Amino acid sequence: MSTAGTAIHRGEKAAETFAEMCSVRVGQGLFGVPITHILEIVGSARPQPVPLAPSYVGGLVHYRGDVLTTVSLRQLLALPPRDGKQDILVLESSGGIFGLLVDSVGEVLTVSSTDHEPNPSILDERRRALFDGAYKLKDSLLVMLDPERLDPMRLGAAQAA
Repeated sequence: MSTAGTAIHRGEKAAETFAEMCSVRVGQGLFGVPITHILEIVGSARPQPVPLAPSYVGGLVHYRGDVLTTVSLRQLLALPPRDGKQDILVLESSGGIFGLLVDSVGEVLTVSSTDHEPNPSILDERRRALFDGAYKLKDSLLVMLDPERLDPMRLGAAQAA
């Protein structure tokens, strides 16, 4: 959460704000995506592989008469591929629409800005580029994903650099 434009004086606390996040699972990890970026959830999809594509490209799927490029969160996290169908979050970013392949989609959670923690300094560069901090939940952490950082065009540019 950004406090841009809000002046905070010494001794004052920032106003608590709330946001809704869609929880997703990949491997043992619990991740969150702001619902404001989600256009649709497509369950049980099987993307078609793209020969010679970067490893993070999960494949192509038909989506409302178009072809949608998907990004595999498993590949970005260096997890082994998963056999079978996966869920797709259709996300909107400044670069356009793309799909995010996840093991499963959970529930929508309301999180508080007071429970947000920035990325730890010991996090490696690759993960720091993907994650946007975490929210402390009752029994776990919800690692935040920023759709802008996951956009296939941005990932391609970062890989080329």
